[in-house]
Amino acid sequence: MSAEHVEARPGAYADSVTLMRVSADVRQADGVQAALIAMATELNLGLLPEMGFRSPPDAGPNHLLVAVRASDDIALAGALAVADAALSARRLPAGPGASLATPPRTTAAAVRAGGGGLALISVPGRYAFAEAMDALEADCDVMIFSDNVPVEQEIMLKDFAAQRDLIVMGPDCGTAIVGGVGLGFSHTLAAGPVGIVAASGTGAQQVLCLLDYAGAGVSAALGVGGRDLSAAVGGRSACAALAALDADPGTELIVLVSKPPAAEVAAELRDLAAGLATPVLFALIGPGEPDLTAATEAAIAALGLPVPAWPRWPGEVPAAAQAGFLRGLFAGGTLCDEAMVIASDRLGPIRSNIPLRPGLSLAPREAPAGHAMIDFGDDELTMGRAHPMIDQSLRLERLAAEAADPAVSVVLLDVVLGHGAHPDPASELGPAIAAARASGGVAVVVSLIGAASDPQGLGRQAAALQAAGADVFASNAAAARFACDLIEGAR
Repeated sequence: MSAEHVEARPGAYADSVTLMRVSADVRQADGVQAALIAMATELNLGLLPEMGFRSPPDAGPNHLLVAVRASDDIALAGALAVADAALSARRLPAGPGASLATPPRTTAAAVRAGGGGLALISVPGRYAFAEAMDALEADCDVMIFSDNVPVEQEIMLKDFAAQRDLIVMGPDCGTAIVGGVGLGFSHTLAAGPVGIVAASGTGAQQVLCLLDYAGAGVSAALGVGGRDLSAAVGGRSACAALAALDADPGTELIVLVSKPPAAEVAAELRDLAAGLATPVLFALIGPGEPDLTAATEAAIAALGLPVPAWPRWPGEVPAAAQAGFLRGLFAGGTLCDEAMVIASDRLGPIRSNIPLRPGLSLAPREAPAGHAMIDFGDDELTMGRAHPMIDQSLRLERLAAEAADPAVSVVLLDVVLGHGAHPDPASELGPAIAAARASGGVAVVVSLIGAASDPQGLGRQAAALQAAGADVFASNAAAARFACDLIEGAR
C-alpha cells in the first residue's frame, strides 16, 4: 500500500525554476510514484486532485506545497529528505563570507540595492507583469522567464519599456547570453562577433551550438519571447534588440532567429534591418525559408570562416528504410516547428499540438493517425511540472507507446544540453530507446543540441544515445531529413 504526504508550508518561497528542479529530483527518488513541489497558487492547487492528492486546507499563494506519494513509508521518508535537502541547499549563502542579510522584498528594492542592470523574472505567469513593471519603473531591463503571461500584458510591458529606452526579453524567454553570462537554459560560449536576436529558445540554442562548433564566438543572445514576431506583438522587442546590437561595437553580424513569424512583421523587420549599419541574417522557420542549420552556415561564411561538416553519430546497427508513420517527440517548440516544415514538404501533412496551419491540430495526449509531432514544452504540458528539458517522464511514456504502435516506423527526438537542463538525459533516454528498438523495431533519430562546454558532456551523451541504437545528429534539420529518408526509402 502506498504512503502519502501533503503539506503547505507557510512563508516558504522558491522561484519556479528552482521548484521545477526540486520536483524533478524528488520524482527520481526510489519508490516515488508522484510528486509536486510548487507554490500553492490556484493553478497548482488545482493540479493536486488531478494527481490524486488531497488539497491542504487554508493553503494560499504564500505557502509552499510539498506533495509526495511513494511505494511505502521508507520510500516516502527518503523522498521528503531529498526535497528538504534540495530546498535547503538552494537557501544557503553562496559560500564563506556570503551575506546572511534579509534579501530585498520587492523587485524595485533589489534593483536599487544592486544598481540596475537586468532583472530576471521567474514567477508564475499571473504575477510576472507586476514584477516586470516594478523593474522597468526602476529603469532596469527585464528578462521574463515565466510563461502563461497574457499577450495584452506583454504588449503593455514592451510599450512601457520602449518609452524608457529599455528592453523586455520575453515572456517565455528561456535562453539568453548577456555580458558573457548564460541565462535560463544556456551554454558557456566563447566571446565573438555574432549577436543573436531570438523569438525562440531552442532555435537560438541550435544556432549558438553550431556557431560554437565552427569556432564563431557570440557577443550576445537576446531572447525576445516566442510571441514577439506575432501579428499581435509586432516585433516590439526584436526592434529594440536589433538596435541594441547594432550599437554594440563588438557585434559584427546579427542573426535573427524565430519560430514561424507573422509575414507582415517579418517584412517590417527586414526593412528595419536593411537600414542598420550591422548586417543582419534571418533564420525564420517556415516554408521556403532556410532551415536553422543553413542559416547558421550562411553566418559562418559571412564571417569568412570555413563551414564544417556537422557531427553525426550513426547508430551502431544501421537504421533500415521502414514504411510507416513518423512521430516527433520534442522538448523544443522551434525544433519541432523546423522538423514539421521539413517533413511536411516530403511526407505530407503533419498533425501537432502546435500545428503549422489550421486543421492539423492534435491534442497532446490524443492517439494520432498518420504523421504527427508533439511539442512537450508547450504551456499546456508544462503547467505544474518541470519543462521536458528537465523532466523527461512524459516523453519517455510517449516513446514507449509509439514504439508499441505497429503503424509507427520512425521516432524523432530532440535532446537539448546546457546549464539548467537535465544533468544526464541519456541515462534515462538511452534505456528507453534501446527498449523501443528491441520491442517494436522502430528506428529512433535524435537531434543532439549541445556545445563542447556543456556540463552533460556532448560526446558522452552522443555515445550513450548511439549505443542505445539511435542515429544522432548535431543538426536538427539533418535529423529530420534522415528520418524522412528512412520512410521514403521504403516506398
